[in-house]
Amino acid sequence: MTRNDGMPKGTVVIAQRRPEEPIAKDSPRVFTPGQAISDIVFKGVARSAGGITVGIMLAVGLFLTINGSQAIGVAKFNFLSEQEWLPDAGRFGIAAVLAGTVTIAVIALCVSFPLAFGTSLLISEVLPQRLKSIVIPVVDLMAAVPSVIFGLWGVFFLQANVVPVSKFLSTFFGWIPIFAVTDANGQHLTEAGSFTSSAFIAGIVVGLMVVPTQTSVMREAFSQAPVGEREGALALGSTRWGMIRSVVLPFGRGGIIGGTMLGLGRALGETIAVYMIISPVFTINLQILSSGTNSVSSLIANRYGEASQFGLSALMAAGLVLFLLTMAINFTASTIVARSRSGADS
Repeated sequence: MTRNDGMPKGTVVIAQRRPEEPIAKDSPRVFTPGQAISDIVFKGVARSAGGITVGIMLAVGLFLTINGSQAIGVAKFNFLSEQEWLPDAGRFGIAAVLAGTVTIAVIALCVSFPLAFGTSLLISEVLPQRLKSIVIPVVDLMAAVPSVIFGLWGVFFLQANVVPVSKFLSTFFGWIPIFAVTDANGQHLTEAGSFTSSAFIAGIVVGLMVVPTQTSVMREAFSQAPVGEREGALALGSTRWGMIRSVVLPFGRGGIIGGTMLGLGRALGETIAVYMIISPVFTINLQILSSGTNSVSSLIANRYGEASQFGLSALMAAGLVLFLLTMAINFTASTIVARSRSGADS
């Protein structure tokens, strides 16, 4: 059979370009998507919020710099090495209070990290759904408890119960310098009053205050571990702990680091609870169990009302150092989290 054009049926005809026809050049197609009003509004609100946040942070730093410049100009580098705090006499510095701030924050981190880490794993991996719906709000509500309540609890309840623990540590581990409690002559002290109002007690209270924040961040990171990888590990014969170690923990590494650093930043700036517990001294005290320590935030709260104009400038300078320290910790944490993204090793 043949077609109407005279060619047999089934013949494939290949179209040929005539010599006089020009060759069309390939060019990318321009695609301009239209933006909805909601997208434009959302982008504007997001950019405004981010800009306002950065602007407020820069404004705070600028305010502290301007108001503390007078004291910094007088003290110069001695501001970081001087231990006394006598601004009107010209002898003032934050060496003692900065050392106390770091000491309390490190103790708080040693207390809070194991509790937050274990609680977050318990909630995300062990508890059934019914208990999760009860435990999660309870833990989150702990972050809403005012710091003054923690301070009162630390002064009137925790301190009396921690003193025997401090005595035990000093008696059996006093050969370690940080656990020793001695007087100016190096004699070991055993009176109960020598163990109260210490950095150890303040660190425990602050550590319990930051546990909910750290727990919330870690729990959210652990709960985002892929279900497929969890089930795959269990299907290959892994135990629950093996699955957590090989899947959940690598996936939640960023959350662990972020939550820990967030708690550290909170511990560095805690004011009221520390102010209520410690006995302020202006000497570097590396004996964490002995009475007497200080912090930058409690110094500002304690001296703000009675400070002269120059003394107020000195307090602003101390606040500027604390602000820069907190910013440095946050930027370091963000860098570490960026280099260890959740799930990179799972």
